[in-house]
Amino acid sequence: MAVVKLENVCKYFGSTPAVRDFNLESHEGEFVVLVGPSGCGKSTTLRMIAGLEDIDSGTLSFDGRPMQDVPVQDREIAMVFQSYALYPHRNVFENLAFALKLRRFPKAEIERRVRNAARTLDIEPLLERKPRELSGGQRQRVALGRAIVREPAVFLMDEPLSNLDAKLRVNMRAEIAKLHRRIGVTTFYVTHDQVEAMTMGDRIVVMNGGVIQQIATPLTLYDEPVNSYVAGFIGNPPMNFLSGEVGEAAGRIHGPGFEFRVEPSLQQQLARLDRREVTIGFRPEHLKPQPDDAYSVMGTVRGTIELVEQMGSTTDIRFMVDGHPLIAELPRDQTLQIKQPIELGLLAGHLHVFDSETGERLNVVAPKASADSARSDSPRGGPGPAVSAAGSRPG
Repeated sequence: MAVVKLENVCKYFGSTPAVRDFNLESHEGEFVVLVGPSGCGKSTTLRMIAGLEDIDSGTLSFDGRPMQDVPVQDREIAMVFQSYALYPHRNVFENLAFALKLRRFPKAEIERRVRNAARTLDIEPLLERKPRELSGGQRQRVALGRAIVREPAVFLMDEPLSNLDAKLRVNMRAEIAKLHRRIGVTTFYVTHDQVEAMTMGDRIVVMNGGVIQQIATPLTLYDEPVNSYVAGFIGNPPMNFLSGEVGEAAGRIHGPGFEFRVEPSLQQQLARLDRREVTIGFRPEHLKPQPDDAYSVMGTVRGTIELVEQMGSTTDIRFMVDGHPLIAELPRDQTLQIKQPIELGLLAGHLHVFDSETGERLNVVAPKASADSARSDSPRGGPGPAVSAAGSRPG
């Protein structure tokens, strides 16, 4: 188990920046997820850790040992790719043992490692089968087993579940999380799926345009996003956004179809703005029907229902507010019709307010003893302030 540290790491392809000023220090045995849209630099970062891509500037170290000039085969890493990349003419045992044979491990050691990996992944009955005789999930387990037998200091996983169907992805997600708890190896996992990131990561690195936007635990990202990009990327259904205007006394934010009160601490920040326009955000589950004394609400939003989706446990509605589409997650017993006007209350304490120009969140919670949501003093690109924080391991 290694501590991986990247300091001010940059990577360019020609004149195009792929990764800019990347700073992260893992904890020993931590599961770190890199998440973001295609082209954000997450896979490039993983490949730099592996040694498959050169670092143009900055430093990379494992347990304090510089890695830039260390060959791939000497980095004590094991990588699992999106493709299973199994040898079709070899059975499972031979696929698992292949890398060990290349390194001339003794037969007894190869047998021990392969059997241990197969037992860990529950694929012992499959050792004599060829890849064509395996399901997608079984092939993915074999690919993981090929990494486990190397007993590395660091696991690197590049979207290993993207070739699986939705149900199997959920099952394998749980299997990888359980596997990590058992073997405890420091792991870097790349995905574009924010649900995967939220359910698997000890900490999540949200990236956009090659820049870290925020590093934090899953719940911190959800509850305290540092900018509008993170707020909109994390969450399913996504956060709702509206453009609003700050009232004369900075105690309210209003716009066509909505008006919300703001807490005193935020009023002070809003009063210091040199403009009155802001962006507000709120999550679909924090909207409640028929606002009255049953809820502690901070204001209402009014619109017209465009779509009603019965989800089983909830009724999701899509409605329009002055031409802007919003989503609300409501109790399943609601009787709602398309084109029906609706008024919903926003639960107190759940309004996010962002600077309309920089995207920076204005109602920031005071820093905790943990640094998992620490912010840099100034933006380094992208929408809102980029974040570089090692954070503390959730416990």
